[in-house]
Amino acid sequence: MTNQHENLTSVLRSQVDQLTALSGLLERELHLISSRDAEALMTLLDEKTQILEEIQMLDATAESMFANGQSYTEEDDALTDKAKILLDDCKYRTQVNQKAVEQGQLRLTHLRNLMMEVRAKESLTYDKKGKPKGGTLGSGVSA
Repeated sequence: MTNQHENLTSVLRSQVDQLTALSGLLERELHLISSRDAEALMTLLDEKTQILEEIQMLDATAESMFANGQSYTEEDDALTDKAKILLDDCKYRTQVNQKAVEQGQLRLTHLRNLMMEVRAKESLTYDKKGKPKGGTLGSGVSA
């Protein structure tokens, strides 16, 4: 039985380690989103995908151990509680990062709209009556 407990304890410790690493990656991700470092962000996303896959495998392993009726120690219980806390932290950080991405997209859309307005004003001309008329480059000018 001791070997099984050590095995479950080992899986739970690994799970806590992976969730801790994920939390750190999510913190770095927010910084990279803010700094708009796309290349570093793509590398980080690859790391995050790998850690998430490892977490999923550890989940399946731990679930199998629990399903087989394996009892667990107080240490296992404490590790499970710590993993739950870390998981909640990761969920929160993910929500924060999602909001940061959404805000960045809104700023980009706003900037794009401002640029289109400036271009429209630059191409604005007036007709013979002094009324604004947009979009023409003048007679004889072709692009």
